[in-house]
Amino acid sequence: MDELVDRLVANVGIDKAIAEKSVGIILAFLLKEGPTEKVQALIDLTPGAAAAVEASQGGFGIGGVMGVGTKLMAAGLGMGQIQGVTREIIAYSREKAGEDAVGEIVGSIPGLSQFM
Repeated sequence: MDELVDRLVANVGIDKAIAEKSVGIILAFLLKEGPTEKVQALIDLTPGAAAAVEASQGGFGIGGVMGVGTKLMAAGLGMGQIQGVTREIIAYSREKAGEDAVGEIVGSIPGLSQFM
């Protein structure tokens, strides 16, 4: 997960602690809203990701994409940063799990593509 966090810090320009929290929030959201087995396989490919998901657990309040957006804003991200973080996490995921697996995850969650 260090590789992904470093990438977020460099490419999105956010603090390391916020990057770590953001990864956990987004992966927890994907696990809740997407195809569980595909998302879990992705988490398993990223050392440290399971701990980040566990640390981010807590209600999303509003459901779906709006809920995760609200949680990311509460973590300190602006809308542009949320889009940047989401794009970087998806790009990283494609590199690790492949286009088909990630495409299936993204395609299964209504509204997610608007952040990419």
